[in-house]
Amino acid sequence: MPLVRIDVIQDRRSPAQLRELADTVQDVMLDTFAAPPRDRYQIITEHRPGQIIAEDTGLGYTRTDDLVVVQVTQQGRSEAQKQAMYRALADRLEQRTGLDPQDLIVSVTENTREDWSFGLGTAQFLTGQL
Repeated sequence: MPLVRIDVIQDRRSPAQLRELADTVQDVMLDTFAAPPRDRYQIITEHRPGQIIAEDTGLGYTRTDDLVVVQVTQQGRSEAQKQAMYRALADRLEQRTGLDPQDLIVSVTENTREDWSFGLGTAQFLTGQL
């Protein structure tokens, strides 16, 4: 069950385009990252211009204000799954939204079963509810 944060520059995309972006990310989570069906936790945050500073880390990438930063918090994915997710995000976001792959940054953070509560103050993974 990944928690996905999607950060973009404000006023670069319509609500429909933001939904397509989020839907594409979710499709990748289902297809390459073993997210269960109906397991969708996404937060989209729009930032004013200048509030996301993303240089190219010396790789020679050209970033634009179409930049998308995807942060995935998850547990138990393999290196191969992570690499497949990176590739699928770049490919599908380019195909479905026109996002230049140079404008995509993805970060994955690992946590454990005890790090989740889905409501009611209960750690559902630990209580056996999930």
